[in-house]
Amino acid sequence: MDGILNIHKPLGMTSFDVVARVRRLTGTKKVGHTGTLDPDAQGVLPVCVGRATKMIEFLMDKDKAYRVGLLLGSTTDTQDASGTLLEEKPVEASFEEIQRTILSFVGRREQIPPMYSAIKVNGQKLYELARQGVEIERKPRTVHFYSISLIHMERKADKVSVVMDVECSKGTYMRTLCHDIGRALGCGGIMESLIRTRSGPFTLEQSYTLEDLIRLKEENKLETALMAPDQAVLSLPAVKVSDRDAQRLRNGLTVKLSKPEGFKDFIRVYHEKGHFLAVGRMLEKGDTTELKSCKWMDSL
Repeated sequence: MDGILNIHKPLGMTSFDVVARVRRLTGTKKVGHTGTLDPDAQGVLPVCVGRATKMIEFLMDKDKAYRVGLLLGSTTDTQDASGTLLEEKPVEASFEEIQRTILSFVGRREQIPPMYSAIKVNGQKLYELARQGVEIERKPRTVHFYSISLIHMERKADKVSVVMDVECSKGTYMRTLCHDIGRALGCGGIMESLIRTRSGPFTLEQSYTLEDLIRLKEENKLETALMAPDQAVLSLPAVKVSDRDAQRLRNGLTVKLSKPEGFKDFIRVYHEKGHFLAVGRMLEKGDTTELKSCKWMDSL
């Protein structure tokens, strides 16, 4: 079984729990997810099965979209509602000031990853150090917030609850966005809830719950939920190759081709009869362009 499952990860499960469940459902050992969602988060989690696991590196680089619940007036050690409360302050800012501050985050920014994250420093995960009470200096990362839309804002006693939709680049922490907004307003902020609504081309509306997949398995229709591997890379330009050129690529040789429109480095490679073969790397050499096979997805 080969393909990509667009799964709606439920609350309370880790991303690895979902992978283990998919392994059992598909009877396939080769399964991997394309970007961790914390147990307290839910939403889109693309899971690659079989040969489609070769697409993981391309999906990890895709932009993401989230619906984020922000609570202003509290600060925790984890930057979300699951952590230990460190401080509470009344929210004195007006709704207009809050909105202006939130929207000021749109664009390219430097973000310091939270201690409670899976980033490794000197071979050790940050959250393992955080659980030992150790905090170390982290290098800021450049992230990009493409858009932030406020959906709802409500004052609750001396706190303010905000719901917002965020579109951003890979590797962006919504917990840290909430923390940074709270710090900018001087009252603190934590992430109350998180739903990933899109990961690359995969959307929440098109996702399957684990219950959906179990039902399809019982009906012997599980394969109907699998998306073709090339759905992960439709943003890449495509080329078609002949039997002869496909065999050359399979043997590790290069093939000279015309430069496809929109070419940067990687491209989709299809057989002239139409089926998806590989993701290839294009190399420019003087006035010519050469294709070298990178990730094979299909037999010839």
